[in-house]
Amino acid sequence: MTKTQPSLTLTLLQAREAAMAFFRPLLNEHDLTEQQWRVIRILKQQGELESHQLAHQACILKPSMTGVLSRLERDGLVRRQKTAQDQRRVFVSLTASGEACFESMREGMEANYLKIQAQFGEEKLQQLLALLNDLKRIAP
Repeated sequence: MTKTQPSLTLTLLQAREAAMAFFRPLLNEHDLTEQQWRVIRILKQQGELESHQLAHQACILKPSMTGVLSRLERDGLVRRQKTAQDQRRVFVSLTASGEACFESMREGMEANYLKIQAQFGEEKLQQLLALLNDLKRIAP
């Protein structure tokens, strides 16, 4: 029997789970899902985005994004607006409460990144991020 290659996709998922173990307790404290936090973080970094751009950047399928945004809007963390020119275009932005949510979590999230960096090493973490960014750019 031939030896099979290690699974890149499985290893990436397992590494993601290991990293998320640092962040889930803080997300749970704030009653946020991983997807909701990704949306909040991206909107804080990028500012207002069209919903399809946000879905792409957050790696959330468009049908799932609708539910994520509905819950965030219900909780007063994001605002959705359609343009007068084209009602199909939906722009999403953080509300003042969404900004405050991000700020209330910032310190805890940064502390978790430092914990990962302390265990993994700053140089290795930077190298990993660079390699993952390179991997994101390859085409099938």
